[in-house]
Amino acid sequence: MVSVSKLAFHSAFLWSLAAAQNVGTQKAETHPSMSFETCDGSGSCSSQTGEVVIDANWRWVHNNDGYTNCYTGNEWNSEFCPDNVACAANCAVDGADYSATYGITTSGDALTLKFVTRSEGTNIGSRTYLMDSPTSYKKFDLLDNEFTFDVDVSNLPCGLNGALYFVAMDADGGMSKYSGNKAGAKYGTGYCDAQCPRDLKFINGEANVEGWAPSSNDPNAGVGNYGSCCPEMDVWEANSISTAFTPHPCTNTEQHRCDGDNCGGTYSADRYAGDCDADGCDFNSYRQGDTTFYGPGQTIDTTRKFTVVTQFLTDGGSLSEIRRFYVQDGNVVENSQSTIPGVEGNSITQSYCDAQKSVFNDHTGFQDKGGMAAMGDAMRNGMVLVMSLWDDHHANMLWLDSSYPTDVDPSTPGIARGTCDTNSGVPADVESQVPDSTVTYSKIRFGPIGSTFDGPAAIKQRMARRKRGMKRGVMVACAHILDLDETSSNLIKDECTIVDD
Repeated sequence: MVSVSKLAFHSAFLWSLAAAQNVGTQKAETHPSMSFETCDGSGSCSSQTGEVVIDANWRWVHNNDGYTNCYTGNEWNSEFCPDNVACAANCAVDGADYSATYGITTSGDALTLKFVTRSEGTNIGSRTYLMDSPTSYKKFDLLDNEFTFDVDVSNLPCGLNGALYFVAMDADGGMSKYSGNKAGAKYGTGYCDAQCPRDLKFINGEANVEGWAPSSNDPNAGVGNYGSCCPEMDVWEANSISTAFTPHPCTNTEQHRCDGDNCGGTYSADRYAGDCDADGCDFNSYRQGDTTFYGPGQTIDTTRKFTVVTQFLTDGGSLSEIRRFYVQDGNVVENSQSTIPGVEGNSITQSYCDAQKSVFNDHTGFQDKGGMAAMGDAMRNGMVLVMSLWDDHHANMLWLDSSYPTDVDPSTPGIARGTCDTNSGVPADVESQVPDSTVTYSKIRFGPIGSTFDGPAAIKQRMARRKRGMKRGVMVACAHILDLDETSSNLIKDECTIVDD
């Protein structure tokens, strides 16, 4: 089980915050700056100037010529929004006050997201995108590359999710494809993921007002007829208790709109009805049997900042393995091994996913939607980086950090995912009890395998020279001794050479 929709915004503003497709003039949009690094095969990295933008679904939307809300609470203004097309034509989105309204701040290469921010009203969570220009999202080609970042989850308790992930959004936010979209990436339009979220207020340049049903447990959200689908690579979904990384393929590798319960995912009657894999194939160390690997005081000590390295390896041009390392206090730590009988390994491969789905008796949506090969096809087109903080009105984040489903014996393989109580994570509770929770993402680095993190020199050189078709055993042997220091480089080289013969 993996994430539900990343949207978790609640506002008590006198003027509503929502998505729109036209651009208002009440407040200029100024993106916070955030630098990141690109690295080459030699391990040399150079700083790049980037920006972050908040998703359009968080913004104030009003009539084009005034200050009247087009959307208030969880209902549309019928005067301006009698149907999807008219609503998009009549309504405009405005600029954002990132710090005061949304609790979003940057400093150099660091982005901090605050859970609850109170100004004129109350904002809960946020979803942001990395940009390489004021009007374009940064696209990452993940195949045969690695993505590295530092993260501080020490202030993220049970029920919260600091998520960093990639989706197959259009670089311009869909502006060139859909004539009704006048705002584009500059204002955070075009979101999609493998849940095919139907709580988005505008999709493909049109509103989602037709068939809109206000949520029964969220006073600021609802579900429309349309959803927005695309492949999703969850590099990091985590709080201080649990973490998971999860690929979600789709049979259609681009952003596309779905209709009604045919969307599948969190918001539909049949979770598996759509063309995307809503569950994905996850690796959660606790779920895979190592209950002492991640958490406060554990091998990866979540009371302190650490580095997350994710590698996307190919075989014959197709995605074959997603590998994870951590770096903390200068020590490189391999991902934990699965100790579940019948499910081996510490990385995501097709064989790992096949075994996990069978042993856990999980739905086979990952295989049905094309598995690793389909995920790789989406990566080949480039993916947009999302950085968010959210709570969960659908399952209280139990799928990440507790036992889920709650009506199954937690000793059943695959049910226990963390140490949080099954009564934890209720949005009303976390919003009132831990409003000052934060997550900080920093020091993003991207480049060829082995180029972005400070591992032993011989390993880094070996990984940087990795060629397609190299036998997997070579890399596994090298990876198993990544905790050796620089003085052990001869041993590392010899051991890798032996396996390679």
